[in-house]
Amino acid sequence: MSLDLQRTASEPITSVDMLLAGFRSAEKPRAQHRLGLEHEKFVYPLRSARSVPYEGASGIGALLEKLAPGGYEPFRETPSSPTIALQKGMLTISLEPGGQFELSGSPFTTAREAHAENLAHLSEVKAAAASLDLQLVALGYRPFGTTEDVSWMPKSRYVAMRQVLPERGALAHHMMLMTSTGQVSLDWEDEADCVRKTVLIARLTPLLVALYANSPLRNGKPSGYMSFRSRVWDEVDPTRCGYLRSFFDGSFSYRAYAEWALDAPILFLRRRGEYLRPKMTFRQFIRDGFEGVPADLTDWTDHLSTLFPEARLKKVVEVRGADCCSAAMTGALGALWRGLLYDRTALDEASRLLPPLSYEQQLAFHDTARREGLAGRWNGQELHRLAGEMVAIARRGLERLDPQDAPLLEPLTEVAASGRSPAQAVLEAWEKNPSPEALLSRFTL
Repeated sequence: MSLDLQRTASEPITSVDMLLAGFRSAEKPRAQHRLGLEHEKFVYPLRSARSVPYEGASGIGALLEKLAPGGYEPFRETPSSPTIALQKGMLTISLEPGGQFELSGSPFTTAREAHAENLAHLSEVKAAAASLDLQLVALGYRPFGTTEDVSWMPKSRYVAMRQVLPERGALAHHMMLMTSTGQVSLDWEDEADCVRKTVLIARLTPLLVALYANSPLRNGKPSGYMSFRSRVWDEVDPTRCGYLRSFFDGSFSYRAYAEWALDAPILFLRRRGEYLRPKMTFRQFIRDGFEGVPADLTDWTDHLSTLFPEARLKKVVEVRGADCCSAAMTGALGALWRGLLYDRTALDEASRLLPPLSYEQQLAFHDTARREGLAGRWNGQELHRLAGEMVAIARRGLERLDPQDAPLLEPLTEVAASGRSPAQAVLEAWEKNPSPEALLSRFTL
């Protein structure tokens, strides 16, 4: 995702084949396959459940300033704008709309390298946060307050999204301000490999949701979901979120993804140092242009970054189904998908774990997982047992591929065996001591 208001014009788009070439350019030999972690987390004051604004001596901006001397290059949209990100090599610390602090990690060969980078990042940020009487909290959805209680970060892209997305879904601002997640990015070899991996990610996402469900509270009350974060995505924008039908009917391909993306409305265009908001799909933009200027490949790259399916294609495939959890669970996330997708035998085994489902059946499966977590049942089978087998397949894959990554899966093995999603501990802690401050301190990173 580009952070810059300024853009470099690129080649005008004259055919869908040009879009497919972008996916083909991301193909890599297996020996060059890498993975990257993204880990979002909430920032709260010590001993308070209020959100933290950007401004102020103990604000999000001050936290970025505390971190900047550690070898980071501050990023501003203009020379006079506030800092909205920090960059060091291929690592980026950025802000989600409500001040969620995000590490976009470097690409690594192994999951343990990605985990080590995240641990170093967390240690650094926790020390800086403590000096400002702030704490980092690992939950998938803010358990207290409403969207009106959360301050927006000073990023022009979010101004555009803040205005446009609510026209598409009633919970769009909840997604932007109230959710935190963990994600993994992975590579593919060729189109067939991309298709197989992306479809498998989509099919297994309900088990991932159940394993990582960590957002059961909404405004201080049980929401009825183990992962309310996952529920929020139903009402953001149905044209750009959720699952593609082609994931389940055998028709998924580079072209299928591009055709789906073309029919999603444009959230913004970067022009003249501004984010403009034309009301058209990307397909209409290619056909008609905007303000006399044709769509180009830079616009397409921006557009791909505003799509949010459970498995997202850019230059990598992103796994998006996990709530924010502990550092150990986040490290396990990278190991899980490396083991499942980068070992051919594990890929075969994982593909046989679940029966083929229709699009409608997948939505029902997903809803069960986010409502009931690992305690749920699907098609007569206990979700925690299916999730445990998924983790076991990943472990066997890692033992063949790289045994040193396999121990990272231990937290997932334990969670699956317990039959309890992380959300269950949140509910029990809240029932035992209904103090917002106590709950947040219980789930700090």
